Formats: sequence, C-alpha cells, structure tokens
Amino acid sequence: MEGMDLDYPQEAEDFRVEIRAWLDENLPEGWTDDDFEMDDEQRDAFNVEWPKKLFAGGWICASWPTEYGGKGLSTMQSVVLNEEFAKVGAPMRGDFFGDTLVGPTILQWGTEEQKKEFLPGILAGQTSWCQGFSEPGSGSDLASLMCKAELDGDEWVINGQKVWTTQAQGADYVFLLARTDFDVPKHAGITYLLVPMDQPGVEIRPIAQVDGSGEFNEVFFSDAKCPKDNVVGGVNNGWKVAMTTLGFERGTSATTSHRRFEIELDAIIDDARKYGRIDDPVIRQKLAAAHSKVQIMRINGLRALSATLNKKKDPGVAAIGATNKMFWSEYHRDVMELWTEVAGMHSQILDGEFDENSSNPSRRRGKASYPVNALQASYFFSRSETIWGGTAEIQRNIVGERVLGLPKEPKPPKA
Repeated sequence: MEGMDLDYPQEAEDFRVEIRAWLDENLPEGWTDDDFEMDDEQRDAFNVEWPKKLFAGGWICASWPTEYGGKGLSTMQSVVLNEEFAKVGAPMRGDFFGDTLVGPTILQWGTEEQKKEFLPGILAGQTSWCQGFSEPGSGSDLASLMCKAELDGDEWVINGQKVWTTQAQGADYVFLLARTDFDVPKHAGITYLLVPMDQPGVEIRPIAQVDGSGEFNEVFFSDAKCPKDNVVGGVNNGWKVAMTTLGFERGTSATTSHRRFEIELDAIIDDARKYGRIDDPVIRQKLAAAHSKVQIMRINGLRALSATLNKKKDPGVAAIGATNKMFWSEYHRDVMELWTEVAGMHSQILDGEFDENSSNPSRRRGKASYPVNALQASYFFSRSETIWGGTAEIQRNIVGERVLGLPKEPKPPKA
C-alpha cells in the first residue's frame, strides 16, 4: 500500500528492547504463561504496586513533554510503547479519561496555572476524571446541548443534565461542556469547564444494565459551582476544545486497538471447537470473515499511522478516520451475535463467578443473581457501541457529506 512502511525505524526498535526489558523485570513471574493466575490477595497487591511501578518508570503519560513530567516520546516511541504493553496484556494507564483525554487537552489549550494544578495529579494517577458531553437530547448532535453555566462573581453556576457518563461514581472532576451564550450559533456558545464532582448540587444516578453492571451514569447539576479560572481554551470556545479531546479519543493506539477484538475472536473460535461448530462450513465462513475484518482494522491503523508520520494529506486516510468508529462498532455487534450462534443455548447459561468483594474484575462482572461470563458481558456491551461516540447513522452522514462530497441530508420540515 502506497505510503505505508511496515518497517519501524531502528531507534523505535531499540526503544522496544528497552520496554521489553522493563516489563520482564517488573511484571509478576509467569505473567505471560497461558496458565498464569493470581488469587485475590495477589491481585490486590498487584493493583496497588503496579501504578507505583508505572509512575517510577515514567510510563504514565510518557508522551507528555518532559517539563510536565512525561518522557517526551516521539510518535513512533509512543506507538511502540502501546504495542509492547498490549502484547503482554500489561495495564499502562492510571485513568483513561485523565491520561488520554483531558490531560492532553489541558496541555494543548490550558493555561500554565491549569497545567500546574491538574497535570501532576493525572500523571501520578491520583486524580480521576469523567467526561460530561452527552445529554438526553444531545448525543449525536452534541452542539445542541442545553446544560448551562452562568458566571456569578468568581464562580460558574451550572444547571443541567449529562448522560452516559462513564465512571462518574468515582471521579474527582468532570470535563464538562456547558452552554454559556444562548444568543449565538449553537457551536459558538459552548464553554469547556473543569468541574469538581464532590460538591453539593452534583447528583449521580447509575444506569443499571441488563447484566447488573452500572458504569454508565446520569449526572444532574443543580447550582453546582466551578471556579471562574477552570475554563479551558477560553469562554465560548468549547466546541473547538472538545473536538481536540475527541481527536485524542479516536486517534490514539492506532496499531493496538484491534488487539482486543483479536483476543475475543480467539475465545469465540475456542467455543466453536468446544461446542462442535468448527466444522460447520457456514460457521467457518463467518469466522473467517470476522478474522478478515480484524485484519482490516490492523492495516487501517498502520495506514493512518504512516500518514501521520509522513504528514501526508491522504483522502483515503481521512475516509478511514471517518469510517473507523462505524466499522469496528458494527463488527463487534455482529461478531457477538455470531458467538450466540456458535454457542447456541450454552450462551444463555450464566456461568460467571460473581463476588462483589473480589479485586478480580472478572468476578465483579454482572450481579449475584445474574453472573455473566466474559463473552456474555461483551455481548451486552456491544449493543451500545454503535451508539456512543457518534451513532453509526451519523457516521454514515459524515462519510457521505465530508468524504464523498454528497449533498447534505435534508432536514425535516418545521412544524
């Protein structure tokens, strides 16, 4: 494929050796063995010690500039870092929303005072964050949001609602989009705020899923307060700042994002063998098609990476960016449907191990009366993936209008 070089530069490969050596030295003995397991006590100890090791090694937010506590890694070094951690299944983040979304946004748009206040806590894994963008009537059309913030002296007073707010229960802060001007076009009246969560006027209501999990939440703001200086990127400039955040969300880990689908597909293939479906020619064809789609994700990631490194404006890469969310989310929905076909009635049997006091995430999945296994939990979650982050229907409009240059979809007539 033109413009895509699969041979990494020597300095990147040298860095890969350094990362592998660090992982070998710091991961528990036997971590990469097929039969490796930790009991709850060992896992508790790992969950406490591992973030400390990451911080001491400088791997949390390693791509950040050195003056803000990072290693100042190049793009290729960051890619290699992600790849090596992904290969061995080693956790490499303290807090996804802090490390990957709001931290880089503050680096790009924040004042020096904001960088000094917020970045150290993110870097040390001591501050947790959630994202306050979507609202009940403003999901795909994010710019129509109505949560408002009004300046009262040295504070913003916030009223409104957010929904699908992941990890809000344990977050210290929310990076929030609020309407601060109702008299300008909708994109122009939005401000990006860093709002403390532990205060009167902030109410969190978990949204219980069918399997009992509740990482999504509704969040209600009733005269909640935010310091005047916690505006990122300037008042009424929040749309541009938010697009930066979404760019970090959708643009990271280009060469590793397919790996979770690879691992899951291997588990589905194992079930096909277990339940005697592997010799069914229709099932085999569907599994082969799923494998092909995972490889398409891998190649598209490499192509996007190559274009980024070469600073090449490739319309084809723009199309990949616009279609990627639609492609992987619909793939995941379909492959989980395939799993229920492979497993048949076995997919209906609740054979997970539930223990709400366990430190093992797989044993806290679901609830005591509905103990789902890993693939059942993935099946339920895949139902939401074509919706959050931009629905598949909206993604098709973006591809048609911005990539293919087709006429805009007609708006419904006004009543």
